[in-house]
Amino acid sequence: MKLVFAVVQQEDAAQTVQALSSNGISVTRFNSSGGFLQQGNATLLIGVDEEKVEQVVSLIRENCRERNRYLTPMPPMVEPGEFFMPYPVEVQVGGATVFVVNVESFEKL
Repeated sequence: MKLVFAVVQQEDAAQTVQALSSNGISVTRFNSSGGFLQQGNATLLIGVDEEKVEQVVSLIRENCRERNRYLTPMPPMVEPGEFFMPYPVEVQVGGATVFVVNVESFEKL
């Protein structure tokens, strides 16, 4: 038994959950936020037999895409008399971060 943790962008979460559910894979979703960009994410918890891990990862890969966003960086501490001009910076966001861990015990109550 394996537990798959997938952190996906909020925009991709619904279609990813739908794709997993349509393939008979149970998934639990909860909202989360990223540390660097503070963007909305969803964390998916998926418990599956080891032989289904590749299918799960494949479905996540098919439904989560990368995008480019323009973000204005946070200004540094500006000393009196200094001037900070923030310019938007293009960053790549999206895709998914997937962790697969062993499950020592599993009980459905």
